Order: sequence, then structure tokens, then C-alpha cells
Amino acid sequence: HSFPTRRSSDLMTSSDRIEMLRSLAGEVIALDFTPQFAAKSAGDFAREIESLGFSSIRCGANWRFGRGGEGDAATLREIGIDAVVVQDMLYGGERISSTRIRSAVAHADFSAAAAMLGREWSLSGDIRRGKGFGSALGSPTVNVVPDAGLQTPPHGVYAVSANGQKGVANFGVAPTMGALAWEKPILEIHFLDLQNPHNAFDGTKRVHVAFTRFIRPERKFNSIESLRRQISEDISAAWP
Repeated sequence: HSFPTRRSSDLMTSSDRIEMLRSLAGEVIALDFTPQFAAKSAGDFAREIESLGFSSIRCGANWRFGRGGEGDAATLREIGIDAVVVQDMLYGGERISSTRIRSAVAHADFSAAAAMLGREWSLSGDIRRGKGFGSALGSPTVNVVPDAGLQTPPHGVYAVSANGQKGVANFGVAPTMGALAWEKPILEIHFLDLQNPHNAFDGTKRVHVAFTRFIRPERKFNSIESLRRQISEDISAAWP
């Protein structure tokens, strides 16, 4: 399948990134990248790092800091800070980068995204009460509004999981519903083992949905009965 190219977006929210870093490293200090901060010279930035009491810094080979990117690991070493350059991680013989991971997600290549991330790629968002489409079709769903600014996959049907539950999800606007279609893309998830998913997610406002594989593109069906049959086939295909 060919998918449209999307504008660069984040792989996770800032709050989720900080939470993940804390789980790995303990304390995390997040600095606002203001125009004043960006205007600091490399020397001023290095001395500020030194004043915070850091004795060692880990950085990537292409890390630069200070106005115009004039500072690097050698700049820190000059003032006595042990700057250790961490070698690039490779996938398919090429350096892993957020650009490559976003491209994998944009092309629904979740095996490549997971290999580069070291975990399944997930999409975070808020749970929203739906319009009852899924229940009317015999497949009740939990509806998730993706957090703004995140990289999203192409509109389509996917095998997913969330909160330890396997499911099949449609990401898109539900075009078969005509005038009742969503105005913005929504993730509608039917969980295989939950008869009443909203009871299972009662009190949960946000969720992280892990994507396992692409099943098919989203499309408009000629009748609700055709959609109902396709949903049954999608459920069987999601977790054979």
C-alpha cells in the first residue's frame, strides 16, 4: 500500500517523554527552549552546565549546543567536564532517528518502528464517549481522540492493544456514516474480550494504544450491512 506523506510531528507528548525518562533515569530537568535560551553562546551554556555540578555528560555524536550550534563535546572537555560521546544505534545499517521512526509510522510499518524504539509504537489520547455506532453494529468501541501534534498512522484498520487488552481499531472519520462521520480522525477500538468496554475503562481518561500491524485502509461501504460483515472479518484478521 502507498500512503500520503505527512508533515513532521512528535512521537510522544512532552509529559509522556518526561515520564518515560524518569522511569529510566530518575530525576529529569526540562528546560524551556526560549529565544533567550537559544541565544546563549556555547561558552555561556557550558559554564551554566558546570555551575549545576555535572561532572560527566553523555551525548550523541552530532550533538551541538549554543548559538549557531558552535559548541560540542570538545567544548565541554575544555572546561573540565567529561563529555562521553555515545555511538549511534543502527537499524538496517543506518542510524536510528526520530525522522525514520515517524516515517515508519506514517507508512504503517510498525515492526520497523518497534525495532527502532525498542518497544511497540503507541498513540496516546483522551477517551471520548462515542455516538453508539459500534454498539449498533454489534461491536462496541472505546473512542480515543489522539493528543494534538502527534504523528499518526494512515487512516485504516489495525491490530492494537491497550491496558492489557487486545483489540481491533479503526483510525479515521467513519465515512460510511455520512453526515454522522467524525469531523476529525478518531481511534475507535473494539476489544475482543470486553462485552462492555466502557465499564472496563470507567474512570480512565487517557490511554496509550500500542499498534501491532496494519490490516486494511479505511474505506466507505455501500451499506451498513456490508460494513458489519467487514468488521467481523477485521476482528478475525486482527488476532488470528
